[in-house]
Amino acid sequence: MMFIREINPLSSKLLQRIYRQSRHHQVRQRAHCLILASQGVKKGELMNIFSISYKTLYNWFNRWELEGMIGLYNKPGRGSKPLFNSSQKAQIKEWAKQEPRQLKNVSQKVQETWGLTPSTKTIKRILKTLNMSWHRMRKGVAGTPPAQEYQEKKAQLEELKQLDEQGKIDLYYLDETGFCLIPCVPYGWQEIGEYLTIPSRRSQRINVLGIMNRNNHLETYISYQSINSYVVIACIEAFFPTVDKPTVIVTDQASIHTSDAIVDKLEEWKQRNITLFELPSYSPELNLIEILWRFIKYEWIEISAYKNWGTFVTSVEKILKEFGENYVINFV
Repeated sequence: MMFIREINPLSSKLLQRIYRQSRHHQVRQRAHCLILASQGVKKGELMNIFSISYKTLYNWFNRWELEGMIGLYNKPGRGSKPLFNSSQKAQIKEWAKQEPRQLKNVSQKVQETWGLTPSTKTIKRILKTLNMSWHRMRKGVAGTPPAQEYQEKKAQLEELKQLDEQGKIDLYYLDETGFCLIPCVPYGWQEIGEYLTIPSRRSQRINVLGIMNRNNHLETYISYQSINSYVVIACIEAFFPTVDKPTVIVTDQASIHTSDAIVDKLEEWKQRNITLFELPSYSPELNLIEILWRFIKYEWIEISAYKNWGTFVTSVEKILKEFGENYVINFV
């Protein structure tokens, strides 16, 4: 026979607090069950409310009678024992890095190495606990920058950021990109088994040259023609007719930034307090304006903008115009 003694006011208050605030779902359930039982709810109703068996309800009440509040909590050692130790989990992570799209191959290596046969779901759970997740890969550059030059330039860029924050210089980032009706397909919340589709078709291309600082100030030049060195020169001349302090413009090593036409202008710009800071090859992550291009392509262009060329152009122009007001990036 199941029996629970009357719960005194102090214990009742503690149960109420545990029910409302405990981080553990099972503890909250047991506290709630005891509260309802003290209010006269019958055992059959309690079993229905919490979807538990008679035996489970008996165990909850029994542990309360024997252990009080401590009886609400699970004892150490409950549940199934882990299938893999920490070193094995680390090895599974390394295999997953080698085979990032094929967990079946990882599972096969586990079987061959340790004689265990985990499901891919088990492998996924382990990888999630090791700070890994399933998300889209990114396109990367074709090579790697020279290590020493990369570190030197990165350190110099950090010094320039400090000077910019102190108001001693103005630091800008220059780059070009293109937009067309072939979308960069983003992730989004969707019904299971259903997929949102984004129209994709060949189209003209909007070419954009942008010069941006860390305070979300952006100057842009938009063209339907290719952007060359002479366009870059014209934009720098137009955006910086005069400067009131040393101005540094970060650029990559694209040919339109290193051509003879650009080189011929360097001394003149230097005399006007404008300097181009050339990044190492294969290091787009050092150019902050690359982050802006990603935000526009993957987050800010609405799906509906791809329905036709006119709405697409309007959407891109709107984002570029309103960057810094309605579209903002927090550059740490």
